[in-house]
Amino acid sequence: MTIRYPRPLRPGDRVGVTSPSSGVPEPLRARLGVAVRTVEEAGYEVVVGRCMDGATHVSASAAELTGMLTDPSIRAVVPPWGGETGIDLLPLLDFEAIGRAEPTWVVGYSDMSTLITPLTLRTGVATVHGNCLMETPYRPPEGLLSWLDVVAAPQGPPFTQTPPGRYRAAGRDDWIAEPGIRGLTLDAEGSWTRLDGHADVDVDVEGRLIGGCVETLVGLAGTPYLDAAGFAGEEPLIVYVEACEDNAFTICRNLHGMRLAGFFDRAAAVLVGRTRAPDSPTLSQHEAVLDALGLLGVPIVADVECGHVPPYLPLVNGARGRVLYTAGRGQIIQRLD
Repeated sequence: MTIRYPRPLRPGDRVGVTSPSSGVPEPLRARLGVAVRTVEEAGYEVVVGRCMDGATHVSASAAELTGMLTDPSIRAVVPPWGGETGIDLLPLLDFEAIGRAEPTWVVGYSDMSTLITPLTLRTGVATVHGNCLMETPYRPPEGLLSWLDVVAAPQGPPFTQTPPGRYRAAGRDDWIAEPGIRGLTLDAEGSWTRLDGHADVDVDVEGRLIGGCVETLVGLAGTPYLDAAGFAGEEPLIVYVEACEDNAFTICRNLHGMRLAGFFDRAAAVLVGRTRAPDSPTLSQHEAVLDALGLLGVPIVADVECGHVPPYLPLVNGARGRVLYTAGRGQIIQRLD
């Protein structure tokens, strides 16, 4: 499939904010305000939609999301965060209208994988798996980018991200008590880990990037919304996955199911996000991945910064990616062409 990249954002462009999966409760509205101002400080006009109510786990409107994605004046759409049941929007989205419209950047991770990954697979429009709006005020550590950097990047020249070797081991900041916090605490050392038994062998692999959160994508396995092989055609893929909170047994079963449904058929390598999800009594999270995906016979690199554990390494669904790995040190190069 030909990938269509939204044009890079320019000062004065409009950024839409909506909650396709979960809104923002009143105690966290101050943090939302800080996040909106951060986007405005980057030179953009922010348009906040009506679907932002955080009273329940549902705050979605297919009409509002489709409207923003087909409005030529809105150049990017970002949610406050993920959520739980964005899957109920998929049959309500007008993919034909979205595919015909001038491409718009859509950003998110966690339950937003349920929407952004099918958007790329179904329409060919690139999307960004990266930090959401509420994390946007955090300053990215040296070597990594914010989604704001990615959506403003020119097409053609590659951009490189090199992990800092540190991550946040536990907990999260109290955005109610300190809504304006911008410093990202990275209190533990950690590098990438090769899982497929070849830790001493360098990795240098290229392919189209596609992936997302295991817990939410598994519900789409085997459906037209997650047809990665059809999307890839003859091109290799770099597939990335990450676990939010499910234990290792559940992640193992889910990855097996996704593999059996063909999601990894064109994978030239698999990247696995660092996770705080619990191990199971006889199975670790790393072992769960290897049990399900070791049969692929491709490099499997874990503890990548593409999940729920800060810092955040944005990946562009549909972009040409190159993954380099040597003795725990990794690098990801992306090119929007």
